[in-house]
Amino acid sequence: MATGLLHLHSGLRYIVLLVGAIAFVWALYGWLTRRDYDRMMRISASAFAGLLHLQVLIGFIILVSGRLTGGIGGALIGHLFMMLFAAVVAQIPLSVMRRRPPEARTFAPHAISIVVAFVLIWVGIASIGRGLLEAAVF
Repeated sequence: MATGLLHLHSGLRYIVLLVGAIAFVWALYGWLTRRDYDRMMRISASAFAGLLHLQVLIGFIILVSGRLTGGIGGALIGHLFMMLFAAVVAQIPLSVMRRRPPEARTFAPHAISIVVAFVLIWVGIASIGRGLLEAAVF
């Protein structure tokens, strides 16, 4: 089961990155064309944040299951915190925009937070010695 979770965690990364890229392109398009904030932005940003939260949850399950081959070291702690920060950063604009009146909602916070989340994801993956799109070997 642990190997399956590791494969799921590793493979889900590509879906998270794809959905994040789609949300970023939509946010950038809306920001540059000064469109009214729309449902598609909310849905794509929610999908990105939700998948990122799922990725963190699966990683946490792997961590507490005690099935890690290398143990818990500095690199793994760095990975854990970078991914937690990325999930928080992806969630913030969703929470803020939900509380704003419809006419005050904008695309810019989504575009910026997705870029920051991507940087955190990249640093988190690099902290365990892997490339962003490098396949994991178990």
